[in-house]
Amino acid sequence: MTTTQPASLIPPQALEGLKVIELGQLIAGPFAGKTLADFGADVIKIEPPAAEGAPGGDPLRQWRMLHNGTSVWWQFQSRNKKSVVLDLRTEEGRDVVRRLIDEADVVIENFKPGTMEKWGMAYEDLSQRNPGLIMLRISGYGQTGPYRERPGFAVVAEAMGGMRYLNAEPGRVPVRAGVSLGDTLAGLHGAIGILLALQARQRSVSPDAPKGRGQVVDVALYEAVFNCMESLLPEFSAFGAIRQPAGSALPGIAPSNAYPCADGMVVIGGNGDSIFKRLMIAIARDDLATDPELASNPGRVKRVAEIDAAIGAWTATRSVEQVLDVLNAASVPVGRIYNAQDIARDPHYRARDMILPVTTHDGLTVEVPGIIPKLSATPGVIQRRGPMLGEDTEAVLAAIKKP
Repeated sequence: MTTTQPASLIPPQALEGLKVIELGQLIAGPFAGKTLADFGADVIKIEPPAAEGAPGGDPLRQWRMLHNGTSVWWQFQSRNKKSVVLDLRTEEGRDVVRRLIDEADVVIENFKPGTMEKWGMAYEDLSQRNPGLIMLRISGYGQTGPYRERPGFAVVAEAMGGMRYLNAEPGRVPVRAGVSLGDTLAGLHGAIGILLALQARQRSVSPDAPKGRGQVVDVALYEAVFNCMESLLPEFSAFGAIRQPAGSALPGIAPSNAYPCADGMVVIGGNGDSIFKRLMIAIARDDLATDPELASNPGRVKRVAEIDAAIGAWTATRSVEQVLDVLNAASVPVGRIYNAQDIARDPHYRARDMILPVTTHDGLTVEVPGIIPKLSATPGVIQRRGPMLGEDTEAVLAAIKKP
């Protein structure tokens, strides 16, 4: 679906009628807002005006590769949103934002803890005026605890959350993923938290609270990362084991690794018991397929170097396509390692509507990631491109109820 689709063709949307005020900038808070907007929420993004030579707006507008002065990333992160320019450093700007929040269901902010309170917009104050309000607060370390005052970026959260330590070849300096995973994970947890709070609000409807009662959703970047660290802490707690970096392998689960081919590399996940047998038969290693010690994962972990060597010897003499053909035919999970060009050319991405065109205000067509999850009855849709700075200020402010 494109941004030029007539409104009459847009299917019902799950969050239609939900009003969201997005105060955050850059990635984490706005990613949560994007997720809601994709499913029909009316997301009003508040952006700062230009000041002291700065261009104004969310700094993401100026990040990475630009077209006519605006990041093409913007078309993904801010699609389906409205842009309103207000200066939160002034009492006039804050007063307008309060009036917008009075009519909203959700407010999203990802400032340093204490900033909203400094501006006179603590949740306690906002919820007195709007008892059903849900506030998503994303910060580096959360709204409480000894580190709450520290500035936090995704790169630090990924380190503190345990991800960076594991993301390395053994004995080498840990590397970061090429994207801001900490921010995105926090944004997703934030969106989930909002949906949970909306469900709780619905159940709290009463004569005294006709919209139900709202609450605060407190998401810390490092906690969003830590939540995805699987066995890291339980293994330390139970055995004193400190999980170590292992490059492309997945320690304790075998075989699961990247393997060299004659013209590239593939990743293979042969760690299911029946999958392992099919994999070994496919590479003509029936001796390993029938070895009783390798019938389950603990035995394979003990001999993972031997197994990896056998798989690598087989893949090294074949092209990526040959490996894919053989292992797909054997129903063994296998895949090439995609770059952006591979993704853009892949027919499965296209068939699943995971690559969609957006046309910018000045006519550039940009392909952006599609919408997930896929809902059968109320699917998400891209209704509009990322807005120009302040594009919707006049219309949104004109619709505010007069004090």
